[in-house]
This record gives sequence, C-alpha cells and structure tokens, in this order.
Amino acid sequence: MAVLTDTLRLTETFLSLQGEGEHAGLLCYFIRTAGCDLRCRWCDTDYSWTGGVKHSLDDIVAGIPEGVTLVQITGGEPLLQKEAVIELIKRLSAEYAVLLETGGHRSIEGLPPATHIVLDIKLPGSNEAHHNFADNLPFLKSSDEIKFVIADRRDYEAARSWINEHRLHQLCKLLVSPVFGEIAPSDLAQWVIEDRLPVRMQLQQHKLIWDPNRRGV
Repeated sequence: MAVLTDTLRLTETFLSLQGEGEHAGLLCYFIRTAGCDLRCRWCDTDYSWTGGVKHSLDDIVAGIPEGVTLVQITGGEPLLQKEAVIELIKRLSAEYAVLLETGGHRSIEGLPPATHIVLDIKLPGSNEAHHNFADNLPFLKSSDEIKFVIADRRDYEAARSWINEHRLHQLCKLLVSPVFGEIAPSDLAQWVIEDRLPVRMQLQQHKLIWDPNRRGV
C-alpha cells in the first residue's frame, strides 16, 4: 500500500511561460495541486479548490517534458499535501530549479533549502487577510519572494505597512501585482513611485499573452 508521500492530488500539469516574479518569461512546467483552504475573492484558479486526481510522484517526474529546467509547484494550496510536496521537491531539485507558490497561511518550515518560495501575504481585498502570515517570515531566504496582490488603495496601504513594519525589503524580494481587471496598473505604478516602495511591480504576463480566462497557460 502506498504511503502518504508517494502520491499527489493534482488539478493539472502544463508547459507554458512563467507569468510572474523574477522568472517571468521563462519556459516553465507547472504542477498544480488540487485543494485549497482559502477562498480569496479574486482567485483565478478556483477550479483547483476541490477535486483533482491522484498521481504517483514517479509519474509526475516522468511527465516533465524534455528541455525544461524550471518547474513550479502551485495550487490550490500545495502545502495541504506538504509531505508529498517535500518529497517531490527532493526528487526534482537535482535536475530542475523548483519554485513553490503558497498562500502563506501554512508553515513553510522544513521545505528543502533548494526550494524557491513565492509566498503570498493576503490583503483585505482578498477576504483572507486575517491569517498569521508573519509566522513564516523567519523561514524565508533572501532569494525567495513575497507577493502582494493589490485590489485597491486600501490593499496597497496594507502592503506598504507590512513592508515597513517588518522591513521585508531586507528579508527577501518583494512583488506587487494588480488584481487583473479591478485596478489600473498605472495607479499602482504611481503609488509605488510616489512612495519609493522597494518592490518589483509586475503584471500577470500570461493574461496579456493569452485570453485571461484560458487554462493551461
């Protein structure tokens, strides 16, 4: 009988270009886990909240196409299946650069050091800002990224408070991203410029290249 770490419940896997963060524009193979215990108002992958199909880690690794050097584990919330995710990262990290994107509310303690962590800190516009994201800050590396998704001015001010109060720019790399279709990128850009905020503003590149509602990109 397979042990817990032998399988992962997945929503989908696909090859595309990385749409966000410091790896934006690079060829990337995405492994999207199924299941999420957050209900962010602006979530664009709500189809991954439930369901999914179990896959063996062997099959997942074998399914990575040739010519790929970058793999992202995303969700859903990958850390709902933390032990299996850790095992998968261990198998992948000898051959691939591995990104893991997490909602930030579950502990990242114990993830393999080779993991490039992209950790969301949820803001009021998500309806999930009440979680204790600060508990994860001690486990971040300088090479990791914190992402703030901004829906409005209140979200921006909340992100600015997080950055200033916790001196996040001294901890790791910082990203701010406008909620697609809800806030003008030019507004967010102007606020960042006015405050000299030490962040990288980003747009969701995949939504500019393809239809914003298209899956598998």
